[in-house]
Amino acid sequence: MCLQFESNFHQYAYNTQLQLAMHADNTADGLAVLAACTADVRQWYLQNGLQLNADKSEALVIETSSQLQVATSNMSCVSVVGVDLPVADKMKVLDVVLNRRLSFDSHATTLGRACNYHIQTMGHIRHPLITELILTLACSLILSHLDYCNAVLHGAAASNIQKLQRDQNTAARVVLQMPRRSSALPVLEQLHWFSRSSTN
Repeated sequence: MCLQFESNFHQYAYNTQLQLAMHADNTADGLAVLAACTADVRQWYLQNGLQLNADKSEALVIETSSQLQVATSNMSCVSVVGVDLPVADKMKVLDVVLNRRLSFDSHATTLGRACNYHIQTMGHIRHPLITELILTLACSLILSHLDYCNAVLHGAAASNIQKLQRDQNTAARVVLQMPRRSSALPVLEQLHWFSRSSTN
């Protein structure tokens, strides 16, 4: 599927991703290839009793700052089986938020927001619960989010890693009922939680 168009693709369950390299100063040829490829994908879907919903599709351009400036001036939308999709600033792929520079700033922000929600909830119900139970909740609701696809954060900005580390530190203090401004390192060591950065 789409191999004749020299594009890469990944499929997971109902999620299909098409990846195509193109020159920033000549996006027309790349967009034509992408349109032909998506038409082929739609035909394959139909032959296999599936439906490609172009309205639920998204398009993302990933490049350097200078290349993005050139590309976006030439390309504001992408045609997928007759539907013009606006080029997005970010896209969620299997719960990982990708942005146009692959800086993962948006991913760290989204992840931190989810962790903070669960941390606040845990704080409200912490007092009557035994440590083993709240620890189980923290591992399933917070650490599972922080650990999921964390390899994509390799090489990410230190500020993003520190942001997530602060969330983990706060969760650890809630579990052990430690003061908010107490040092996190002893708490992490007591819980045997791996520190993601040197930030306390």
